[in-house]
Amino acid sequence: MKNRLADQAYEIIQRQIISLELAPGQQIDEKQLAELIGIGRTPVREALLKLTSEYLVESQPQKGFVVTHLTFQNTKSIFEALRILEMGIAELAVQQELSDTFALMQGACDQFESAMAGNDFMRLFWANHHFHLHFAGCSKNDYLIRALKAVRNEVNRLTFLSFNSRFSDTDDFRRYNQSVLHEHSQLIDYLRKKDIDNLKKTLDMHIQGFQQRVVAYLTS
Repeated sequence: MKNRLADQAYEIIQRQIISLELAPGQQIDEKQLAELIGIGRTPVREALLKLTSEYLVESQPQKGFVVTHLTFQNTKSIFEALRILEMGIAELAVQQELSDTFALMQGACDQFESAMAGNDFMRLFWANHHFHLHFAGCSKNDYLIRALKAVRNEVNRLTFLSFNSRFSDTDDFRRYNQSVLHEHSQLIDYLRKKDIDNLKKTLDMHIQGFQQRVVAYLTS
């Protein structure tokens, strides 16, 4: 029972951090979180320790747990890690049988397209997140999947920081999402064809497009 409560607390706190409800640099009030979630402080602490191992939370003397800051330097490191991991996943993915995963990736694309039609940022966000986790699953490598999930947690915070309020209702944001959907479809197609060169080119373009938008926001 205790582990289930810790898992529940982990999912809730992780979502609050990713969505910036708990902001970068914010001190975390364990007692308040426990009361909000409706559980004891022990599972909340276990969840925070797990989030510390994923670099979303830091433990600081005299302060307790604090949400990890997002800086220009660690943003650069996040994108370096993302590029290395997704390129490595691509190398393994073209060697696998992926018929089941293609259906999951296409389902995420369909959800993304539906969210675009409704201008629903939250549904767009989670559809994109699930697409990339399904892509990680193409590697059939649990270590890479876990590593990419940790990096994408940080990428997701950058998404909320730079896209949520500023761009979600603009023509520019809609054009960007059209390009994302097109690139996702291309990734599926190149995976089916086991075309590693075009798969990597599309991945690089996909990452670079997002990175440019994040950097533009951080330096504006």
